[in-house]
Amino acid sequence: MMVKVVVSSGKRKSAVARASVRKGKGLVRINHVPVELHEPNLARVMIMEPLTLAGDRSTKVDIDINVQGGGIMGQAMASRTAVAKGLVQFLEDQDLEKMYLQYDRSLMVSDPRRKLPKNPEGRGARKKHQKSYR
Repeated sequence: MMVKVVVSSGKRKSAVARASVRKGKGLVRINHVPVELHEPNLARVMIMEPLTLAGDRSTKVDIDINVQGGGIMGQAMASRTAVAKGLVQFLEDQDLEKMYLQYDRSLMVSDPRRKLPKNPEGRGARKKHQKSYR
């Protein structure tokens, strides 16, 4: 018997999340830890957003999220993108995809913005060494 598993990914800044969606009982784990234990609360709410929007369709699948790099909120944004993409692919539901895009485009599209590289004439990407004319 072949088990259907969909692997999707999401990116935000330097955080990369990979979500594997399979048939199950509605369990969501982030790096092998249940999402209910994930801190801070705002990040947990962000990750659960696509599942809340999907309603009872999300109770029929188990989602394992593996996320690395970046900070807490970057990881949360990458995770929610991976979860939303994975749900749409697994359920093959065009209405769900339209609803996600209408609600928030970043649910289906990874954020391409990256950090600017440091310049040689300053301390960062934009800051320049001060000049004194005295």
